Amino acid sequence: MKKILVAEDEQAIREFVVINLNRAGYDVTEAENGDQALEIYAQQDGNFDVAVLDIMMPGEHDGLSVCKELRKQSGSIGIILLTARTQEMDKVSGLMMGADDYVTKPFSPSELVARVDAVYRRVALAQMRDENNFTEEIRSGEFALNLRSRTLMKGAQHIELTQVEFQIMEFFFSNPGTALDRSAILKHVWGDAYVGEEKIVDVNIRRLRMKVEDEPSNPKHIVTVWGLGYKWET
Repeated sequence: MKKILVAEDEQAIREFVVINLNRAGYDVTEAENGDQALEIYAQQDGNFDVAVLDIMMPGEHDGLSVCKELRKQSGSIGIILLTARTQEMDKVSGLMMGADDYVTKPFSPSELVARVDAVYRRVALAQMRDENNFTEEIRSGEFALNLRSRTLMKGAQHIELTQVEFQIMEFFFSNPGTALDRSAILKHVWGDAYVGEEKIVDVNIRRLRMKVEDEPSNPKHIVTVWGLGYKWET
């Protein structure tokens, strides 16, 4: 069963999310706030494929801190943030903390389910590779991308990647030296049905540079192609 943890303090919104995800075939567990979400996650030994988190929640842990904690515990869980239109900086902060995507309120049932489906597909693909002991690597210069563990090696240095980061790096490694525009990256990673903003690509590139570059502010590998997007150089 496709298991999802939903943390939202507003009951009407939470019920709306739960009903529509149940209809789409997901097994949904509800949490009224971030503190309860972390308790449930621990009680069930992290047995969730995707977490849907409202950014603004009362208590010690809001959506951003829950996102940070879940990502610290698992590189494979899909994380989607629910945000208001005014929370631009929170959206960026959430992506930098390891969220896969965000959905801006108000949202339609079809948009919500499409976003969750896209994240779940990534998680399911990674699980399938793991179960089948898929060990193939893609090499690029001093870098080696492991397609089973979704990890990156830079020489002897081990670099952990989120699902989104892994797919971007896989796209780069498969197209070395090729200028890839933001829309192509967005389509490859988030899917044809994605209706979000292209800036999500830029935030993930910024996060990747912090992991792979010796000098993130002066990148040598993930190079900006002005007016277009990015390319991978070894």
